[in-house]
Amino acid sequence: MIIRNYSSRKHVIILIFMAIGAIYIIKLFYLQVINHSYKLSSQNNVLRYVTQYPARGDIYDRHGELMVYNEAAYDLMTIPGQVKSLDTNEFCQLLKIDKASFKERFTKAKRFSRFRPSVFVEQVSKEDYSFIVEKMYRFEGFYFQPRTLRRYPRPISAHILGDIGEVNQSDIDKSPYYRSGDYIGKSGIERFYETDLRGKKGLKVVMVDVYNREKGSFQDGKFDTLPENGTDLILGIDAILQEYGEKLMRDKTGSIVAIEPSTGEILALVTSPGYDPNLLVGRVRGENFNKLMKDTVKPLINRAIAGTYPPGSTFKMFNALVALQEGAITEQTYFSCQGQGSQPIKCTHAHNSPLALQEAIENSCNPYFWNTYRSILTNPKYHNLKKAYENWYAAMYRFGLGHRFNTDIPFEVSGNIPSREYYDRVYRNSWNALTVRSLSIGQGEILLTPLQMANLAAMVGNKGFYYPPHLLKKAEGRDTLPENFTTKVESGIDATYFGVIRQAMLDVFEGSHGTARRYFLESIRAAGKTGTVQNPHGKDHSLFMAFAPFDQPRIAIAVVVENAGFGATWAAPIASLMMEQYLTDSISRPELEQRIINGFFGE
Repeated sequence: MIIRNYSSRKHVIILIFMAIGAIYIIKLFYLQVINHSYKLSSQNNVLRYVTQYPARGDIYDRHGELMVYNEAAYDLMTIPGQVKSLDTNEFCQLLKIDKASFKERFTKAKRFSRFRPSVFVEQVSKEDYSFIVEKMYRFEGFYFQPRTLRRYPRPISAHILGDIGEVNQSDIDKSPYYRSGDYIGKSGIERFYETDLRGKKGLKVVMVDVYNREKGSFQDGKFDTLPENGTDLILGIDAILQEYGEKLMRDKTGSIVAIEPSTGEILALVTSPGYDPNLLVGRVRGENFNKLMKDTVKPLINRAIAGTYPPGSTFKMFNALVALQEGAITEQTYFSCQGQGSQPIKCTHAHNSPLALQEAIENSCNPYFWNTYRSILTNPKYHNLKKAYENWYAAMYRFGLGHRFNTDIPFEVSGNIPSREYYDRVYRNSWNALTVRSLSIGQGEILLTPLQMANLAAMVGNKGFYYPPHLLKKAEGRDTLPENFTTKVESGIDATYFGVIRQAMLDVFEGSHGTARRYFLESIRAAGKTGTVQNPHGKDHSLFMAFAPFDQPRIAIAVVVENAGFGATWAAPIASLMMEQYLTDSISRPELEQRIINGFFGE
């Protein structure tokens, strides 16, 4: 019988158990002393993770005047799983809400999560906060989180600046930055420059007691991160001019767009009826938005960029430019006019006949421009009329018509320049110049936005080019604007052909028969063109476009007043007052100003 001695193995086994024990001790030391993750997990019931929201970037006008700033506000947050023994009556009275609203909000919060915080009451003002916060220790599961509200020193520019509102699920799905209860730019500048304005969130970890009261920062803020404030923006808008334009358009329907021709910066973007941007701030935002939505005058529509109108007689000059460039007419080409008896388009003005281009623009002669347009389409340099039409269509596109500028103007529409394919489809390939004669005087299927009309005025002021209209002038910390904002767009028309157009527009103010001669100012040499646009739904629309000063334009403008009659009656004086205000910082015609503001214009 063999007897084995296993005593030596005993020491090996002991060493193995000691090694395992040492590993456990080291691991426990690491977890409890070095690594705080488990400690943090165990303390989750007494720690609160508070998102530190950054201050949204301020917005200024071109002269540094503050247009949008931040004001302290607070969101009341809830963690439904921590709500206990709640006195609903007292709680509702404190927050000034009814029980039905409380039930709806709390149900929504529980549906989101019983253990994660969500917004219960959004954007509580600092005044209400100071009163409520003293009593919050009675209500476990509720706490305040600092936020900011947007404020507007002047009640203007609502459509330009836009507004902010709570994110929806689509916003959350598109970007991991957002969580339920966050806010996002919904329209205007707030929407387009959201990523610049919003900044970067921070995090603060605080300790709370059993009464839901904060007891200080956890571990002296070791796990806190600071928020980074949003970028400040400087717009090209002139706040004083914008406010004046809104004043002139009070109780009217239409818009004013003013542009700086040398940069494309938008100086004013007025739409009427409008609204006070402060209406869409804070807890009343939803209620006020619904009221504005239901308002029959439709104040939420930005007519300056989304309203489309036939340009009427203002369009005649651009047909003339194409005709000059293509050699279809010259400055000395004469056409006769039979006044009211003219065919196929009658004339609405009394003037000499025959007449050349400059006099035709000054007198806005319809038959002259019908003959001009027919000359474009029957130009012998093209094989057929449809090829000539395609060339005309391409010229309109280069003028910035029939498409969006695609800068920083949200919800801009493209207007309409009818294509050859459109007429081929409608008239089954059987159409000619007579079929589309209404295009010669800016009627028919042509639709332009006021923004496009103002840009046309800038193009003429620049003698053949423009910079895409845009709202941003400068962003803090950014040296340059996007390339498409600053790229010069050529019209394709030789600069020499703009001479006669510009002179004719000058005669509109200074000529003895000029349609805007009543608004001539010796201190400002302005050039313009009136337009009276047929409206199948009522009284004609009043249009006017202009630029000034004549030699080195600083402002180009378009005015549309819906259902107001002749262009010279309403749109022209409004444009004249706007140009005077911008260029001289004063008004020398108070009687005219009051007639426009009060909605009455004497003969």
